[in-house]
Amino acid sequence: MEQAKQLIENGGAVLGLEFGSTRIKAVLIGEKGEPLAAGAHDWENRLEDGIWTYRMEDIRTGLQNCYADLLSDVDKKFGIVIKKLAAIGFSGMMHGYMPFDGKGELLVPFRTWRNTITGEAAGILTNEFQFNIPQRWSIAHLYQAILNKEAHVSDIRYITTLAGYIHWKLTGEKVLGVGEASGMFPIDAKTRDYNGAMIEAFDRLTAVENFPWKLKEILPRVLTAGEAAGTLTAEGAEFLDVSGNLSAGIPLCPPEGDAGTGMAATNSVAVRTGNVSAGTSVFAMVVLEEELKALHEELDMVTTPSGDTVAMVHCNNCTSDLNAWVGLFGEFAEVFGIKADKDQLFGTLYRKATEGEKDCGGMVAFNYFSGEPITGLNEGRPLFVRKPDAKLGLANFMRAHLYASLATLKLGLDILMKEEKVKVDRIYGHGGLFKTEGVGQSILAAAMNAPVAVMKTAGEGGPWGMALLASYMVQKDDKESLEHYLNEKIFASKDGTDVGVILEPDQDDAAGFDAYIENYRRVLAAETAAVESF
Repeated sequence: MEQAKQLIENGGAVLGLEFGSTRIKAVLIGEKGEPLAAGAHDWENRLEDGIWTYRMEDIRTGLQNCYADLLSDVDKKFGIVIKKLAAIGFSGMMHGYMPFDGKGELLVPFRTWRNTITGEAAGILTNEFQFNIPQRWSIAHLYQAILNKEAHVSDIRYITTLAGYIHWKLTGEKVLGVGEASGMFPIDAKTRDYNGAMIEAFDRLTAVENFPWKLKEILPRVLTAGEAAGTLTAEGAEFLDVSGNLSAGIPLCPPEGDAGTGMAATNSVAVRTGNVSAGTSVFAMVVLEEELKALHEELDMVTTPSGDTVAMVHCNNCTSDLNAWVGLFGEFAEVFGIKADKDQLFGTLYRKATEGEKDCGGMVAFNYFSGEPITGLNEGRPLFVRKPDAKLGLANFMRAHLYASLATLKLGLDILMKEEKVKVDRIYGHGGLFKTEGVGQSILAAAMNAPVAVMKTAGEGGPWGMALLASYMVQKDDKESLEHYLNEKIFASKDGTDVGVILEPDQDDAAGFDAYIENYRRVLAAETAAVESF
């Protein structure tokens, strides 16, 4: 405690802060990556005029409240205030659309990853580039705005993501880490910059509009992990720390997306490694040895924070519907005078699912709070269906909803693993789905038919991963790779204790999940009908 106190007082600690979908979280770490203090702020997106968004005021107050909560934790633990830091890194939920005019004013409300309103644009660009462009990517939002003849497009002078906006606000630098940039526009694996041929193709596609900008002029500059990305300005320090104690001049690393921080937090930046982040949304990342053989619209091609090619399966929905059902059972218990602890409630119900039939016994659930591009739906309706002869028991019911949380992910992963024959040595799981020991982990192992590990340190999540990326920038040796830094200086120091039990897939579970997915595919027509009629 005394060493940590001195490190913080001397300005040697590193801060990582991440804007998640429901929480903004901050983690302060020491020289070996050990968490020293943390802060958080809860927030929610809003559905306004058919657009999922967060208001600029929400962003500002959320950032400040999260940092203030971190300061409170530092005060409680060490009795000191933070005046200086060795480095800072910011990350956020990936992609979306934030266009600004020449005065730095946001032209339309922030359009988040959750929106499924760019299907036309994504389809045209995918065909034009022969490269999959997902609906949530910034370039899909921009081109959809062009197709919609939105007046603001002519006034654009800069577009960025949430992480890029915060970084710009604090440093004045219009940059992005390559992993986050790969969700704005395709990246060339050789140059680790935007794909030049596709930039030219986009400019040709929009030439008839005579906009006063070319695409490259309005995109952030791309940086890779370890590169300097500017320093905290006096205005930035004031924007972050309302107490006024934080000094300017602190170096910042390239801002990243939550996928990149997940890779860092789980030490899965090397080829044949991968990770699954399962919370409000769920995505899997697998670092590739070689390019895929075919174009698959279910797979997003992004990069690690260092620029290595990654195949990503991203699904908009994961635990929201599952959490709602657990909440209902908690309410039921309260009616009978039983006040269940939240962790106990989740743990008990999750463990009950392990007693269910391997294929859920004729039950199928759809967890679609919002649209799901992988299954071609622009909107969602949570739905539960069962055969008349299905055994309606708690175990089968909970197992069906746990399967549902990963079902759409499995549709994409089956393409990656079974069609493309991609090899992965181990998958690291992190996020709320894995909090109950062994349950979410075993279901993911069944879904992927691959070994799954859950790191104890991954419980610190994205902000810890972002702090590691910031620490890498200031601590790395000359030409030291991110992979080497994480292996030798962060995870090796834990003597392997960072990895809990590694679960091999149970083949009966894997066969059961495959059978569930066959039912899921058939019942998808009912989900589609529910969206259309309800």
